[in-house]
Amino acid sequence: MTAAPPQPANVPSPRTVLVSGASRGIGRAIAERLLADGHRVSAGVRDPASVAALGAEEPDRLLIQPYEAGAGDDDPRGPRAWVEATAERWGGVDAVVHCAGVFSRVGLLHADGEEEEIARVLDVNLMGPWRLSRAAWPLLAASGEGRVLTLVSMSGKRMKGRLAAYGVSKFALLALCQAMRNEGWDDGIRVTAICPSWVNTDMAAAVTAIPRQAMTQPQDLAASVSHLLSLPAAAVPFEFSVNCQLEA
Repeated sequence: MTAAPPQPANVPSPRTVLVSGASRGIGRAIAERLLADGHRVSAGVRDPASVAALGAEEPDRLLIQPYEAGAGDDDPRGPRAWVEATAERWGGVDAVVHCAGVFSRVGLLHADGEEEEIARVLDVNLMGPWRLSRAAWPLLAASGEGRVLTLVSMSGKRMKGRLAAYGVSKFALLALCQAMRNEGWDDGIRVTAICPSWVNTDMAAAVTAIPRQAMTQPQDLAASVSHLLSLPAAAVPFEFSVNCQLEA
């Protein structure tokens, strides 16, 4: 009898992965790629009907959960309900991919009344991942190989222009990633802050300085996430920067 060939070392076991913002753009591309890789995907979306066809070929490996990144812990559309529904379906959580976020053009010298938008940007971009990670943390630790991947953006590493609210939220998110890395290290949780510049999504629709085809594509980031989830704990990078143009 001929022995079966050994599996390549970089082929990961199927994971149960929460993906926020999975209805479109980067989150949608990541959810599609992870399903194609054989993972179990729990997709957190504002409008479940928008992703009804996502798991048509593999319905047993997809859970679609109503989720608002700005919702509190005990809200039925918040993080706790999502994590509990996922654990009930598959028994645990092995990874979280934070893609939900909002953009803002509010600057330092903002108009009176724009404080509300600043608070919303911080709540969604910073507190959303914080609340979701906290809710999933015991299950990530129980996994022994927990992973947290966060779409931070290059705007979390340097400021260009005058978009203060957005940049501040992303700088704070990068700090949160560092705090999560420190907190989870001994439990085998590894954290990666993914920092792309312009990505060809709706958020970049108004950008004219760089052609859409020259931007990083969502599917490219999905391929990177697929690879990051395949790495052993000793090889997981903390920062993963992706540049479609030269950075000073």
